[in-house]
Amino acid sequence: MAAGVGEAWKVFSGLQIPVQSWAQLQADYVKQASALWNEAVTQKPAEAAPKLKDRRFADPSWTSNPASSFTAQLYLLNAQTLNRMAEQVQGDEKTRARIRFAVQQMIDAAAPSNFLALNPEAQQLALQTQGESIAKGMQLLLADIQRGHVSQTDERAFEVGKNVATTAGDVVFENEFFQLIEYKPLTKQVHERPFLMVPPCINKFYILDLQPENSLIRYAVEQGHRTFVVSWRNPDESCVHWTWDDYVEGAAIQAIQVVQEITGSEQINTLGFCVGGTILATALGVLAARGEQPAASVTLLTTLIDFASNGVLDLFVDEQSVKLRDMTLGPDAPKGPGLLKGQELATTFSFLRPNDLVWNYVVGNYLKGEAPPAFDLLYWNGDSTNMPGPMYCWYLRHTYLQNELKLPGRLTVCGEKLDLGKIQAPVYIYGSREDHIVPWDAAYRSTQVFKGEKRFVLGASGHIAGVINPPAKGKRSHWIGKTAALPADHNKWFEGAVEHPGSWWTDWSNWLGQHAGESKPAPKAPGNRKYKAIEPAPGRYVKQKA
Repeated sequence: MAAGVGEAWKVFSGLQIPVQSWAQLQADYVKQASALWNEAVTQKPAEAAPKLKDRRFADPSWTSNPASSFTAQLYLLNAQTLNRMAEQVQGDEKTRARIRFAVQQMIDAAAPSNFLALNPEAQQLALQTQGESIAKGMQLLLADIQRGHVSQTDERAFEVGKNVATTAGDVVFENEFFQLIEYKPLTKQVHERPFLMVPPCINKFYILDLQPENSLIRYAVEQGHRTFVVSWRNPDESCVHWTWDDYVEGAAIQAIQVVQEITGSEQINTLGFCVGGTILATALGVLAARGEQPAASVTLLTTLIDFASNGVLDLFVDEQSVKLRDMTLGPDAPKGPGLLKGQELATTFSFLRPNDLVWNYVVGNYLKGEAPPAFDLLYWNGDSTNMPGPMYCWYLRHTYLQNELKLPGRLTVCGEKLDLGKIQAPVYIYGSREDHIVPWDAAYRSTQVFKGEKRFVLGASGHIAGVINPPAKGKRSHWIGKTAALPADHNKWFEGAVEHPGSWWTDWSNWLGQHAGESKPAPKAPGNRKYKAIEPAPGRYVKQKA
C-alpha cells in the first residue's frame, strides 16, 4: 500500500493544491487514520470488524481477521484521501481529469485484494485446497501469458458460427474490406424496403448476434425485415494502407449499393452501431453531396457525431498523442503505415473499468485458481480486431481532436465536401445512460446535427448491455420525451422524458416499421442472379483472429 501511495505522490509532484485545502486534507487524514488504529488495537480477537461495503472485501475473512480488516479499511481511507487530493489540484479541467483518472488507476491496482500476501480469502482457499488453488492459478496465469491477455471467460466454450453468430443466412458479396451477409427470412412476408446494419469495425459484428434470445439481428428478421449485415475483415499487415475513405467508399457505400441491387429497392433502412454509425453517417453524407438519398431511415446506436466532449476517452487525445500516432502508424510514418493491434485497443477499454474487467479476473484466475465461467458477451469482448493506421489516425484527428465531422463543408471525404445536415432521412438516435465510451449526452448531441425528422431514446445500462436488451427479458428501462422537442441541452430533454419499463427495442421496431414500406412475399433464395450465395453465415471474415 505504501508503494501505491508513493507512486500516487509522484503524480502530484509539481502540481499545486491550495494551502488551506492541503491542511484540511492532512487534518482529516490524521484524525481518521488515528481512529482506525485505535479501533484496531482495542478490538478483541473474537470480535468481527464491521462489514465493509466495498465488494472486493465482502468475504467474511476480511472482517474476521483484525489485520486484514485494518489493511482494507486503511486502503479505503487512503483511496478516499488520494481522490480528495486529486479533486483539489489546480489546473485546467483536462489536466485535472487526467490526474483523477491516473490516481484512480493506481488506487485500483494497489488494492490489497490484488495480492496473495494481503488477501485472506485467497490464503484460506490455498489452505483448504492444500495449495491446489495456487497451482491452478499459476496454470491459468501461464495460459494467459501465452494468449497475451487476461482471460475474462472460458474461451474454449464458444465457437463463432456454432454457438455464437448462429442466425441462418448467407454471404452474398465480398471485397477486401467486408463480407455482406443476407439473413434467411423467418416470416412469409417481408417489408419492401430492406434493412442494412453497419456494426463497429473495431469489433466483430456478432455482438448483434450472440445468442438467438438476445440477437438484434434475429429480432429484426423476426419483425419481417429483409436484413443485411456488414461483416468487417480483420485487417492484417497487407491492409496497413487502408484509409477512412476506403472504409466509407469501399465498404459502407458499396454495401448500400449492393443491397439496392439485390433487392431492387432504391431506398433502404440503415443502422449503424458505435463507430459503424459514424462510418454510416459519413457515407450517407458523401452520397448526399452526390445528389443521392438512399436511406429511408437511419438508426444510430451509441454513436458519436459531435465529438465536443466524450467522457474518459477525451483524456487520451491531444495534439501530442495524435502526432505520436501519426509518426508511428500514419500514412507518412518514417517506417511506413502500421496497424493498431486489437489487443491494445481491448486493453485500453478494459482499463476504463479496471475493477470489473481487469483486477476482478486477476484475483479470481490467479489468486484463487478459479477459471472464469463461460459468458458469450465477454468472449466477444476478447475477440479483438486490428485497425489500419491511416484510417485510425484520420479518425482520431478529425473527430476526437478537431471535431470536424459535424461542421458543414469542413471535411472532404471520398472527394466530396461533407455536410451531414443534407441527409434527408429520418433518424432514430439511441444512447445508453451509463455508457462510459459514448456518454449519453454525447449521443444526444447528434440531434442538433441532423436537420430532418429525429427521435431520441435513452436506455438504461452501458455501451453494450444497454443496446443488447431484448424485450423478452423484461430487463431495465428506457426514456422517451413527452413531446418531439429536442432542445440543445440534454438535461432539459431528460427533465421532460418519461421512463418506460423494459427494452427500447419495441419502440424502435414500431418506428422502423413506419419506414419499411408495404409487405411482400419473402425471397426464396439469398442474393440474386448477379450476387449469388458465396458461403453460409457468418462467413470467413468474422473468424479471422487478430
